[in-house]
Amino acid sequence: MAYMDESPREKLAADIKHAGFYPELVLEVVDDALAGLEPDAHFVQHETHFSRNDLHRHITVMVLCGSQLVLAHLDDSHLEEDAQGTVAHVSVEAVKLSALRAVTISYGYDQPQIYRPGMSPTEVSFQVAWTGSLRIDAAPATCPDPTCTADHGYTGSASLEDIAVRVSATADGPDAVKQARYFARALHRAHMHSDTK
Repeated sequence: MAYMDESPREKLAADIKHAGFYPELVLEVVDDALAGLEPDAHFVQHETHFSRNDLHRHITVMVLCGSQLVLAHLDDSHLEEDAQGTVAHVSVEAVKLSALRAVTISYGYDQPQIYRPGMSPTEVSFQVAWTGSLRIDAAPATCPDPTCTADHGYTGSASLEDIAVRVSATADGPDAVKQARYFARALHRAHMHSDTK
């Protein structure tokens, strides 16, 4: 999204409105969460997914402001007693940058053999950890011998994360990848400097 001469707060509001998911509610929640602080950088992600016969949507807004990371998350669901009714659940959190345990950024590049300096990634993922939440991905271990019937146990990985974001050019568009990269780098830089303040 092109911003021209908008202030950081106007850019944030424009991205929330562009997401189109209860924008007035999200704007009010984020404004309350900022408590008068001015945004330095932000990222807005609106996602839709299906489970069984239900459609689920949610929006996550992350705002870097001074020594704080402010997060707001809103999702909606149908009221159990009223199939036509909807309820929105909102949560907000402010985390001091000095309390962050890890900011991890991963990039994906298509056709790295033709990479040239300055080329944009086709995918950006970042994880932020502050409470020590641990995600474990495990799967049965495999053997390169196709005739082997032995149990090789499990293999997997564990990563610290309280929030994880993945944006790809294919699913979200190249502008979303640029925005995610900009925010992730700004957050990483602010986190690295938070111990020196």
